Amino acid sequence: MPADLGKTLLVANPMAQRGNGAQAAKIARELLGQWVGEDLLEFVLTDHPGHATDIAFGRGGRFRTVLALGGDGVVHETVNGLMRLAADDRPRFGVIPVGSGNDYARTLGMSESVPDAVVQLIDAREVRADVGCCNGEYFAETLSFGLDAAIALDTVERRKRTGEQGTVLYLRSGIDQLLHHLDLFHFRAHLDNPSNAADGQSGTHADVRIASNDTEGAPGNSSHTLEGAVHMMAVQVGPTYGGGFRICPDARIDDGLLDICYATGPMSMLEATFKFLSAKNAHHTKFENIHFARASTIDLTFDRRPPCQLDGEPHIADAYRISVCPAALPVLSAL
Repeated sequence: MPADLGKTLLVANPMAQRGNGAQAAKIARELLGQWVGEDLLEFVLTDHPGHATDIAFGRGGRFRTVLALGGDGVVHETVNGLMRLAADDRPRFGVIPVGSGNDYARTLGMSESVPDAVVQLIDAREVRADVGCCNGEYFAETLSFGLDAAIALDTVERRKRTGEQGTVLYLRSGIDQLLHHLDLFHFRAHLDNPSNAADGQSGTHADVRIASNDTEGAPGNSSHTLEGAVHMMAVQVGPTYGGGFRICPDARIDDGLLDICYATGPMSMLEATFKFLSAKNAHHTKFENIHFARASTIDLTFDRRPPCQLDGEPHIADAYRISVCPAALPVLSAL
């Protein structure tokens, strides 16, 4: 049954895809106006960083549906605004992808054609989605450290310089970072309620030290502490980032857990490049120094500050308190 979008707020980034967002927003506004009625549609263009957060928080509670048009950046900002609202006041959230990576939109099954995405929203089903949180800042899809974060942050400047988009952009940035910034970071992570944490075994697992802190007779209170040296670590709500790299291929937005992928080292540049490229189709999962875990909360520290990003936005801290907000946001999914 088609969704009833009801009173709808469309938040659009006109600068998405090097200015193509403005035309995409015009098309989306016209089509949505036909579906929901001009009197039920409010349209706002962002004009500075953080603007979508302010709009979603300041106005979102008055709408049944809030839509973000742009890339993962405007998704990140809009989600942060909506999550500041009381849970009962949060509207349904939908995405019209007009960006470079479009990973959260991909997780929701949204087409990169604006007219098709609008039709999908009309026919979408509502899903109660998890939202990640790191040191009080929310993330819709991805939090990462080390090499992957360096790539994600580099793509922002590279996109401005070259106009490249999507997978090509991330591949070029990835190769450059692999050649020049293949650093190792020593980490310690305490995982609460873990699942498949480094194969779920205590002791020493090759290049990772795993200490089990299970509380006997207290279901749901288990924990693991992991220690090792990594080139990268990703904490995912959904399965992909970097324009479709399936870094945590089994991640789901509605399971109440965060999926973790981390690559231990040292690795040579050639080895790291091969494994990086393998992640496009989730073939990296077979390598022994690529580890996976799931948890509800993570307390994470490194021996020095690694590059860090949330949904493509930089994050600077000395320690990271990471948690999942289960079923926190109603989203419109085409899947």
